Amino acid sequence: MAKINGNELRPGNVIEHENGLWIVVKTAHVKPGKGGAFAQVELKNVRDGRKLNERFRSADKVERVRLDQKDQQFLYEQDGMLVFMDTETFEQVEIPADILGDRRPFLQDGMTATVEYYESEPLSVELPEKVTCTVVETEPVVKGQTAANSYKPAILDNGVRITVPPFIGEGEAVVVSTSTLEYVERA
Repeated sequence: MAKINGNELRPGNVIEHENGLWIVVKTAHVKPGKGGAFAQVELKNVRDGRKLNERFRSADKVERVRLDQKDQQFLYEQDGMLVFMDTETFEQVEIPADILGDRRPFLQDGMTATVEYYESEPLSVELPEKVTCTVVETEPVVKGQTAANSYKPAILDNGVRITVPPFIGEGEAVVVSTSTLEYVERA
């Protein structure tokens, strides 16, 4: 594990702090009128989801953790656990479904996702950046409506509500970003 300065932390970094693994959610560099500059860092515990705000000065050394990433295939969900399979060894691993949060509906059967491991413990799941979904319910197209910033609500086949441009109708396939949960383009 590499030690880095406290002011070098970036969102997405995983660090070992106070005997736990924490992911950096937000950082803000602060230069008060009196005293030295510091990084105000919002941390989230990887295992239990607790949040913590810490100040790190440039002299503070932080233990940065390297996570192993493996592409694994999603098989099924059972009792609140997602079952993934390593496509090379065919080994199966169970991960709590709440680890995905509001991105959970975008995980489809047979989808390949990146599972991050610390030693042999699975910590997080990264879905593909874009997934294709079908619009099952939306308002009809209104003639003469301009496309300039006028989006309408739509419900996807996985139950997620998003906004789509006025030219998208029911039954059409659309590409949705899994990180922002927004419409990207027609499929």
